[in-house]
Amino acid sequence: MRKLLTFSDHLRLIDERATTFRAAVAAAPSLDLPVPSCPGWTLFDLVQHLGMGRRRSAAIVAAGPADAPPEKSAWEDGTGAPREREALLAWWTESVERLTSALREAGPDRGCWTWWGDSQSPQASGAWARRQVPEIAVHTYDVQLAVGDPQPLPDEVALDGFDDCQFTLCSTDVAWPHEPAVVDYHATEGRSWRLRLSRDGAWAARLGAPAAGEDPDTVDVSARGTASDLVLFFYGRISPDSPKLEMNGDRRIFDQLIAWDPAV
Repeated sequence: MRKLLTFSDHLRLIDERATTFRAAVAAAPSLDLPVPSCPGWTLFDLVQHLGMGRRRSAAIVAAGPADAPPEKSAWEDGTGAPREREALLAWWTESVERLTSALREAGPDRGCWTWWGDSQSPQASGAWARRQVPEIAVHTYDVQLAVGDPQPLPDEVALDGFDDCQFTLCSTDVAWPHEPAVVDYHATEGRSWRLRLSRDGAWAARLGAPAAGEDPDTVDVSARGTASDLVLFFYGRISPDSPKLEMNGDRRIFDQLIAWDPAV
């Protein structure tokens, strides 16, 4: 089993991905450029969305233990992001600095409100730090896609990001509304995950090696690809029909997963 990334790793990767995002926006021909992977959004809309999200995350972490997120006034002054490019880029940098400052002040173990309270991830600042990395990385891919030069997510980001997707975004104690199922994901870099879906909810586990020692009859459907492509598939940037992914088993389960909203 490979060692998981640490809190300091996540802080480093937030800075790295934020810098890459800024560079991609700076190089784009126009802030009015449509973003095809975010229908209805321009590049400006995407930057504003991501920046506001980092400010909100910073306010949540800074607030500490709570039963609800802070009021919007704690992180948004009502003016929105500036529309001039240089001012917008400076605003983005400030948004990230607010986030990383709040995380460094809190450390990895401070309790705080999260929207994933029924998942396998802790309700703590360290989980918020981890959550930022794939969010920024995928939206960086969106910018690159908009300008016609999409790049795969770095291996370190993608492997940890997909692990986070399973343990934070997928796992829940909300009952799975369909027939019980077992879903496996295999990254070509040598990591694998299993998601069990049942009336007890959705529960993730790390497998020691791709399908090592596992009875294939217990798996209802599986997806194999690079860690980057698995993350992009999870975020809806790559379809289940993509030739970049190898699918085996009952693919209807992926459709059910995509359509499932445990909060409803």
